[in-house]
Amino acid sequence: MFLCWLKPVLVSVFVCSFSFTAAAQNYYPAEVGNTWVLENADVEERRTYSLEGPETVNGTEVITLKIEIEELSTGDVVDTDKYFLTVGSEAIKLHKTVLEEAAIGGTVTADFPTPATFFPLHLSRGDKWKIVADAKVKTDFLSIDGKSTTNLEVVGFETLETPAGTFQNCAKVELALEFSAGGFINLKSTTYQWLAPDVGPVQYQNSDNLIFKLVSTNLPTEPDPHDVNADGVVDILDLTFAAARFGEMDAEADVTGDGIVNILDLVRIAQNLSN
Repeated sequence: MFLCWLKPVLVSVFVCSFSFTAAAQNYYPAEVGNTWVLENADVEERRTYSLEGPETVNGTEVITLKIEIEELSTGDVVDTDKYFLTVGSEAIKLHKTVLEEAAIGGTVTADFPTPATFFPLHLSRGDKWKIVADAKVKTDFLSIDGKSTTNLEVVGFETLETPAGTFQNCAKVELALEFSAGGFINLKSTTYQWLAPDVGPVQYQNSDNLIFKLVSTNLPTEPDPHDVNADGVVDILDLTFAAARFGEMDAEADVTGDGIVNILDLVRIAQNLSN
């Protein structure tokens, strides 16, 4: 009778205590040294994302997200794009871009005197933001000014299977780009980036509908042991799941591994809440 009374009390106390203090999941872990390698096996092409730095751009210390596109058959790097970033508590901010464009045989650069939002760290369905830039196109033969607008939107959440593992609750972000320069360059493209919580980029679809999947990363990709109900996120439902089994020998809810679900398991889950 005591346990029957205690279980609902524990659920209520822990939910009220932690539901407003839990940290949201980070969909783009932006620390120097992080790397992600995505490949398309059919076209033998690799996209390597790496975070490097720090360095100084326009008087601001930034880190660099470098994306290299490599042909696997030859080992040649055909494109290298660089995004110069700072990381805040809510979003990654973009200060400058230097993009190689093989189609024009040159580069497209843009500076952001007022930093733009590159990616919010925490994503929800329907989130929208925009990156607008005055860009400069430079080749061996010409240098012209252009305008770039990218509209980004979180269009859904999915479970993805990749060579590096299965990832749940992945945010699918649509990137709709419009670029014009010199009155004769007018480009439109739509690409998609999938981001896994606390892992980052796990899948990419380019404007030709080619899909690149994560094959390796230096970030942990194993399921979180605190996700006791196995829905891909550590949240109040996991706390409720464990509290409902308080005092029982339940291996799924016993995150401490001491043989019984007790207050230590509830505290451990509460400390690792994601939403």
